[in-house]
Amino acid sequence: MTPPSDAASGTRAPKVAYREARDLVSPVFEVGSLSVFYADHEAVRDVNMNIGHQQITAMIGPSGCGKSTVLRVFNRMNDLVPTARVVGKVLYHDEDLYGREVDPIEVRRRIGMVFQKPNPFPKSIYDNIAYGPRVGGFKGDLDGLVEETLTHAALWDEVKDKLKSSALALSGGQQQRLCIARAIAVKPEVILMDEPCSALDPIATAKIEDLMEHLAEEFTIIIVTHNMQQAARVSHRTAFFTADVDDKGERHGRLVEYDETARIFSSPSDQRTEDYISGRFG
Repeated sequence: MTPPSDAASGTRAPKVAYREARDLVSPVFEVGSLSVFYADHEAVRDVNMNIGHQQITAMIGPSGCGKSTVLRVFNRMNDLVPTARVVGKVLYHDEDLYGREVDPIEVRRRIGMVFQKPNPFPKSIYDNIAYGPRVGGFKGDLDGLVEETLTHAALWDEVKDKLKSSALALSGGQQQRLCIARAIAVKPEVILMDEPCSALDPIATAKIEDLMEHLAEEFTIIIVTHNMQQAARVSHRTAFFTADVDDKGERHGRLVEYDETARIFSSPSDQRTEDYISGRFG
């Protein structure tokens, strides 16, 4: 099978050196028969997948197939939508993520999120990083934590002389790396990324991808992306979603195939996956 096409140029991508995925003996997340409803509409139905420790998992598929909805399940962001309802099994280290005794605020501390559009606080670079630790009652060396976090996000050398400057003065790519740094400042285990490079130029995108590779040595990362080349480059495993249309004309997101990225892009087991990757639809 041919590699994924470059949507911007219409040409085929060069061959990709796929990352080797580790075994899923002790997954971070176990998802079984997951459905997500908005009021009476079943937006996503019957999703089954496990997420590996310190791996990058990419979720791909056409618009409206439920990728971002599933991503938000992992840190209970759907709780903020009054009509949303989650049905099925979502275990985090064998604990029911939606159990009554589980504090969603604590969930979001352990499972951080980076959004599509960079959203730094209208504060200084320093205060963006320090905000979460301060709220969490951090009592250690805050200056050291800020430097460590910005270094981890490959941003320290670019901003170390202007920490008191507004974060809004940074470039788009720098702002996104700052948002990643802000997410990891509270020491989460998992980082969710919802199309983190869609608003960035190719150079900034490459820096974010390099950063993801580095962060995967310490964090578990789940990324939603429309860029198939990006999924092929950065991820260990890839989940392909599509949308079924019922007899009432309503769309329901569905997980079609989930496997090691190399297998998804070279020898998928479902024709719908191959059709999407080869550009026949989507």
